Amino acid sequence: MPDAAHRPRALLRSFAPADFMTLGNAACGTGAILFCLNYLEAGRYEPYLLGAFLLLPLALALDVADGVVARGRRHSIFGADLDSLADVVSFGVAPAVLGFTLGLRGGWDAVVLCLFVCCGVSRLARYNVTAAALSDETGKVKYYEGTPIPTSLAIVALLWVAWLLGHVGEQVWLGGFKIGPAWFHPLVLVYALSGSLMVSASLRIPKL
Repeated sequence: MPDAAHRPRALLRSFAPADFMTLGNAACGTGAILFCLNYLEAGRYEPYLLGAFLLLPLALALDVADGVVARGRRHSIFGADLDSLADVVSFGVAPAVLGFTLGLRGGWDAVVLCLFVCCGVSRLARYNVTAAALSDETGKVKYYEGTPIPTSLAIVALLWVAWLLGHVGEQVWLGGFKIGPAWFHPLVLVYALSGSLMVSASLRIPKL
């Protein structure tokens, strides 16, 4: 007979309640990306963009909730990896796509946005590898090295304000100019700053 790992639906049966919240986090991030694509496809239909902005805070709420639930109940062996993968989507790729959607579409902007996502991926990989070394005798991680990837929602909040004030698209804050063969919008530097803080080894933030 096949073992439990190879039986139909064995994966779903092995999930803990917190894992489904983590999957909800990933779904929110994916939904935000799809809303951005629909916004562009539909000729800047505002309700689509509103949907993207609303889904990302919901992703954060689910990210926080899955940690609370995991501490109070059993957790699966997939929990840590699921959490990191979901965070890449919701707090890495989705904010980058949102920035692109709102006007950061120059060639140099694309380079910065890609580097931002790579910084987020690297930050999560480092945390997963070093979590055991950073834990105290109770198994709790004492501090983060670099800012956690959900702090990228500060960029989302900034973009929300820019959108409300109409500083998007060709009127994006701080404008843009051409450097060599491609355009660069200075607003994209907030992504560069966020990415650099995420991978900083000298920045230590106590974990509550």
